[in-house]
This record gives sequence, C-alpha cells and structure tokens, in this order.
Amino acid sequence: MPLPLRAAVVAAALLACGDAPGPAPAAQHPGAERAAPDHGEHDRARHHDFSDVERFVALFDDPARDAWQHPAEVVTLLGIEPGMTVADIGAGTGYFEPHLGRAVGPAGRVLALDVEPNMVDHLRERCAEAGLANVEARRVAPEDPGLAPASIDRILIVDTWHHVGERERYAARLREALRPDGAVLVVDFTLASPHGPPPPMRLSAEEVAAELAAGGLAVEVVPETLPWQYVVRGRPRR
Repeated sequence: MPLPLRAAVVAAALLACGDAPGPAPAAQHPGAERAAPDHGEHDRARHHDFSDVERFVALFDDPARDAWQHPAEVVTLLGIEPGMTVADIGAGTGYFEPHLGRAVGPAGRVLALDVEPNMVDHLRERCAEAGLANVEARRVAPEDPGLAPASIDRILIVDTWHHVGERERYAARLREALRPDGAVLVVDFTLASPHGPPPPMRLSAEEVAAELAAGGLAVEVVPETLPWQYVVRGRPRR
C-alpha cells in the first residue's frame, strides 16, 4: 500500500476515536487504539491525547483518504436535503464538513461536534477560512452530544461508535434529538478490516444495529461499497 494511503488509513482510525463525538467516547479517533502496542490496553488508548491538532490534520485530511472513505457515497446514504440540520458527531479536523455544508445548502446547518477543545478551535478556523458559514463547531461532553429534542434531521458518526460508552443510552439520546423523519448513520470499521482499532474494540454491523435498536431506533444495515467499513442506519420508530 502506498505510504500516503497508509497514512490516511491511520488518520481515519484516529479520527473515529477522536475526541470528536459527543458520545461517551473518551477518544474518538480510531487510529489511536490501532497504534497501541498492546490490544489489552485499549482502554487507555481510548484516552489518547488529540490536542496536537496539526499532527492530526496531516493524517485526517490526507487527500488519499477519499479513495477508501468514499465521502460522496456516505453523504448520499445520509439522504440530506437542502435546508436540513445535520450533526457530525466526532467531527475531528472537519474532514466531512465541506461535503455536509454543500449538501444542506445555504439554508441548512451543520453542527460539527467534538470533545477536544483544540479540535473545535481548528474546526472554527477551518470553516471560517473555507467560507462555510452554515457550519457551527461545538465542544460537547463525551456522554452527551447536547442536541435539543427533535432538532436534528440527520446525524453522522464516522469511525467513532466503537468508542462510545453506554452506547444504548447514547443511542436513546440520539433518537430524542432526531425529528420524526430523521436518521442517524453509523460508519465504522468491519471486523475483518486490515485497519482500524484493535480487535477487542471492534463491533460488527449487527452489534451496532442491536445497540441502536435498544435506544429506540428502527435499524438496517445499508448496502455500500466502502472497502473497510460498514454502514448502519437508524430511524425513529413510528
């Protein structure tokens, strides 16, 4: 594998665990765990320090990441319409923000959520420089995305769900935040992926679906073409 692509893969792993989400993920950038020499110490890896933003910008935003992350496909699977409000839980350095900002349009809104204050500062600067006026970066608590009830149309969680603590309770918070026709999309590494967090931290698509269902969501594993990840969609039950 070419070195640039390998770096991008490590980045994505890190991004997922990165201090991004509001979930109980203490570390939301997946690569952190993968870098841990001992998989048995993955709990400590969850608390990896992501405050050195510049170091992770080079990884998370490597152009080679597009080849396997398929951002356009992920955004299409979200089913975003202009004017919607979308929350990116675990936004990290803001890899998905330009894609999401274009999808919601000038009348829409993107909430880029992360638990690492330095990442949030970077997100604000990046969005200002890129003219993404419809993107708002927020620092959130690990256990709570801080979303008002029935306020969100779509929620995106990329490479982060396996870092969330008390996932069923977190799923219930997401359900409460969704509007009646809303949806949450979880994208995470497959059990067989050559990249991503250590095996003890990985979750199958079926496990993720069960956790979302326990939180009150109607779920489905979505067909996709991502080489190393799966996609699970959850919607409020009617």
